[in-house]
Amino acid sequence: MNSKEAKKLTVLRILQILRDYSDSDHIMTREQIAAKMESLYGVRLERQAVSRNLSFLQEAGFEIESSRRGAYLKCRDFEDAELRMLIDGVLSSSHITAKQSEDLIGRICELSNKYFKPRINYVHSVHDWSKTENQSLFYNIEVIDEAIEQGKRVAFNYNKYGKDKKLHKSSKQELSPYMMLLHNQRYYLMGYNEYWGNMAYRRLDRITDIKITDKQAIPLRKVPGFEKGIDYKMLSTALPYMFSDKPERIEFLAEETILDQVVDWLGRDIIITDCDDPGKVHVSVIASPNAMSFWAMQYLNYIEILSPQSLRNRIKESLEKGFEKYAGDARKS
Repeated sequence: MNSKEAKKLTVLRILQILRDYSDSDHIMTREQIAAKMESLYGVRLERQAVSRNLSFLQEAGFEIESSRRGAYLKCRDFEDAELRMLIDGVLSSSHITAKQSEDLIGRICELSNKYFKPRINYVHSVHDWSKTENQSLFYNIEVIDEAIEQGKRVAFNYNKYGKDKKLHKSSKQELSPYMMLLHNQRYYLMGYNEYWGNMAYRRLDRITDIKITDKQAIPLRKVPGFEKGIDYKMLSTALPYMFSDKPERIEFLAEETILDQVVDWLGRDIIITDCDDPGKVHVSVIASPNAMSFWAMQYLNYIEILSPQSLRNRIKESLEKGFEKYAGDARKS
């Protein structure tokens, strides 16, 4: 690079130096900026040239605090607290592999300065978190995005874990894709399954070998129940486990001590009223009966399903089968 090219890039180099090495706790003097220019880019600058370029950056709209003490980049695209939240989201996302998480966190750290990453000590524990081994997540997202844009169906292998704790193909599926959504730290594809005639929710981290087919996707408004498009409020009725059976009004009693968990799982559209039982409340929610049967068993000691009777009977049957299993001593293998 000749000296003329180096001078043209000087203002950009100084901006990069401020991004990487400065903040309100690390104010850089003109001499320090000049020293970094020489050590990093082989360009020598006088103190006046540094000041002049800092003025250019301020005139261009960059929020640089400059005084006799020195200068630093005052405003960034993301605050450190916001970056920490993004990193926490990546770490806790079980649908992203450990390697992908590591790469993403590294790029997020680059959005701050050199002093940020050393403070994120727990980043190094990414391999200790429970992560999927499916490398296809980001590729799946790209293909699904393209399929939705083209109005085409997608075909893929859907996988489940086996005894060896590895994913194995369980079925070949084809869906008309409409959207992707994140729930309970899991990414789902929402699409219409013409073979079964229902809206399906498939975890992206369970999908492999996805491809766009030549078949036109069935328009969303031709799907039963979606004639007016996606009702995002009604979409929450697939909670808490993203089942696709027809939602129903479900009534149950819950102990007040678990209201936090009730709201966390079922959302704030539930109706909570007082009841005669001390320490309990009556809860009404529109939700998937299949999902609620699993959820009710999880909180068996704290809730009682009142209606519909079919759901109450299903839980009673599950309890009876469970009692039979646990009535005697454990079987020897």
